[in-house]
Amino acid sequence: MNILTEKFNTPYHTAPFNEIKNEDYLPAFKELIQHSEEEIDALVSSSEEPTFANVIEALAYSGEQLDVVSNIFFNLNSAETSDELQQLAQEVSPILTEYSSKISQNEALFNKIKKVYDEKEKYDLNEEQEMLLEETYKGFVRNGALLNEEDKEKLQKISMDLSLKSLQFGQNVLASTNAYYKHITQKEELAGIPEAIIGQYAEEAKERNLEGWVVTLQYPSYIPLMTYAENRNLRKELALANGKKSFDGGEFDNQHMIKEILELKQQKAELLGYATYADFVLEERMAKSPGKVLDFLNEMLTKAKPYADKEIEELKALAKADGIEDMQSYDHSFYAEKLRKEKYDLNDEELKPYFPLDQVQDAVFGLAGQLFGLSFKERSDIQKYHEDVKVYEVQENGEYKSLLYVDYFPRKGKRAGAWMTSYKNQYIKNGENSRPHISIVCNFSKPTKDTPSLLTFQEVTTLFHEFGHALHGMLANTQYPTLSGTSVKWDFVELPSQFLENFCYEPEFLKTFAKHYTTGEVLPDDKIQKIEQSKNFMEGYQTMRQLGFGILDMNYHTKVAELEHETIKEFEDKYTKATQLYPSNPETAMSPSFSHIFQGGYSAGYYSYKWAEVLDADAFQYFKENGIFNPEIAAKYKILLSSGGTKDPMELYKSFRGSEPKVESLLKRAFG
Repeated sequence: MNILTEKFNTPYHTAPFNEIKNEDYLPAFKELIQHSEEEIDALVSSSEEPTFANVIEALAYSGEQLDVVSNIFFNLNSAETSDELQQLAQEVSPILTEYSSKISQNEALFNKIKKVYDEKEKYDLNEEQEMLLEETYKGFVRNGALLNEEDKEKLQKISMDLSLKSLQFGQNVLASTNAYYKHITQKEELAGIPEAIIGQYAEEAKERNLEGWVVTLQYPSYIPLMTYAENRNLRKELALANGKKSFDGGEFDNQHMIKEILELKQQKAELLGYATYADFVLEERMAKSPGKVLDFLNEMLTKAKPYADKEIEELKALAKADGIEDMQSYDHSFYAEKLRKEKYDLNDEELKPYFPLDQVQDAVFGLAGQLFGLSFKERSDIQKYHEDVKVYEVQENGEYKSLLYVDYFPRKGKRAGAWMTSYKNQYIKNGENSRPHISIVCNFSKPTKDTPSLLTFQEVTTLFHEFGHALHGMLANTQYPTLSGTSVKWDFVELPSQFLENFCYEPEFLKTFAKHYTTGEVLPDDKIQKIEQSKNFMEGYQTMRQLGFGILDMNYHTKVAELEHETIKEFEDKYTKATQLYPSNPETAMSPSFSHIFQGGYSAGYYSYKWAEVLDADAFQYFKENGIFNPEIAAKYKILLSSGGTKDPMELYKSFRGSEPKVESLLKRAFG
C-alpha cells in the first residue's frame, strides 16, 4: 500500500510527512493521475444531460488527492529539497503537465462544458457558481480547447517544455547560490559587522569544518555583510558573486534558459491568438493590458524619480566624505544604513533585541485575534517535514478553522526568500466545510545557544507580509477549491500581505510586543517614533527598484523578438536604464536569477507588487481614518479575505471600501 494514495489517517487528514518515502511519489502520482482520469472519463461518458452540477461542479471537486500530493511534493521541493527530490521533480513535472493538458484538451469534456456555458441562463446560479462556470469555460479556452488537433499537440509540447525549463531555472539558481561561499580567516576583514552576525559566520564555518568565518549568498548571511562591512573590497566581492548567480557561463548559467522560456511563452500566446504572452496573462488580471501596466509603472516612475535622485545624492555625499568618488551599487546598503543611523539613530542590530521571533509571532497571532477572532494553539501530535517546523491549530470562537505550519530558518535544502503556500485548500462539499492547511516559509537567523532568533525590523515586516497571505488562506470560506483562499487575480493577491505590514509602523501596536528579550523593556518611544519616521526611508530608491523589475518583466513578455540579436545583459540594461540609480556592472545581471518571473507565477505580473501597494495603502487609510482596530471595518475586510476568487476583485474591493482604490493614497504614504 502506498500511503500517498489513501486518505491520510492523521489529525485533520494532515500530510503524514514522517511516513512518506521518496520512492512513494512517482507511483502515487501515476496511480492518482489514473484515478483522476477515470473520474473525468465517467463524467464524459455519462449519458445524462450535461448540467452545472454533473459537469462544472463535478470537475471542480475532481482530483482532490492528486492536488494534495502535488502540494506536498512541490512544497517540499522548495522548503526541504534534496538531489533525489530534484531528480524526481524532473520526472514528475512532465507527467503532471501531460495530465493537465489532456484534461484541458479533452474535446468531449469541453463540449459538455460549452453546452452548460451556452445554456447558463436556464440555471439559477448564484454569484459564486457563475464565477466557477465562467472561470472553467475560460480556463479551457485559454488552454487550447478551441484549437485544432495539430495545434493542441503543439500547445501540449510547449507546456511540458515550459514546466521543465522553469523547474531547471529554479534549480540552477539554488545550485548557483549554494555553490559560492567566502571563507575568511582574518577577523579584521569583518570590521563593522555586529558580533551576533560574526557569530553566525563562525557557526557556518564550523558546519563546513573550516577555521574562521564563512559568508554565503543566503540572505541572512549576505544582507548583513552588505549593510555593515566597512571592507569595501569584501562588499564588492560578495555583490559580484551575488550578481553573477546563474550568469557566469558555468554549469548553472540561465541565460539560454531565459531565451528558451520566453520563446516558448511567445509561441504559446500566438497559438492561442494573443499578440504577446503579456496580453495572454493580463486578460486575467485587474490591469487587463500591457499598455495600462506600463502607463501605471511610468506614472509611478515620474513621481518617484526626483525623490530617488535626492536620496542617492545624500548617500554620495556620505561616501565622498570617506574618499569614495565613484559610489557603486555595492556601497548602497552600507551608506544607506549609515544615513539611517545618522538621521534616525537606528540600526538593525540595535532594534533586533526587541524583536525576538517568538514575540513577533505572538504579536501577529494576537492581531489576527483582535481583528478576526482567531486563536492559535501549538500541536505536537501533527507530523512535520523538519524539526524546525511548528504546527498550530487555528480556531475561531473555539472551533477548528485551519492549520498553520511555520518554517522560519535557512537550510541547504530550502530556497531563499519567504513565501506562503498551502498543503490543502478549503472548500465545502456535501455540506461539510473542509478547512485549509496553510504554511509560511521564511529564512530568519537561527537561534544560537546564547540568544533566541532576533529579527531585523525588515524581517518583522516580512513575517507580517507572509502572515497576511496566510490569513487569506486560513479565512477562506468558499464552496469550490478552485476559487478558495489565494485563488484570486495575481495583481490582487498581494493586497492582504502588504496591508498587514502597515501595522508594524503603528506606535500603539508596536508597544504591545517590541520588548527587549532579556530585560522586558518596551522599545523606547524615541525609537518607535524613529521607526515611524523611517518608514519611508529610501522609499524613492525602493520604488525605482521595484519599477525596474516590473518594467523589465513587462518588456521581456512583450518584446521577446529583440532577444534574437541582443544578449540578456543588453536587454536588461536597456529596459532598466530609466530606473537605474547606479552604474551597471558588466559582470553582473539580475535576470538569470529573477525566479519570480522565470520560475514562479509572476511572469508579466511583477508590476502587481506596486499595483497592490496602491490597494493596501488605500485600504489601510480607511482603517487609519476610523481606528486601526475598528471592528466594523475589520469585519468588512474579513469578508473580502474569506471570499477568495468568488467575485471580481474590483467589486470585492469596492464592497469593502465603498470606492475604487486611489493612487494618491500610495503617493501620500510614500512621499508625503
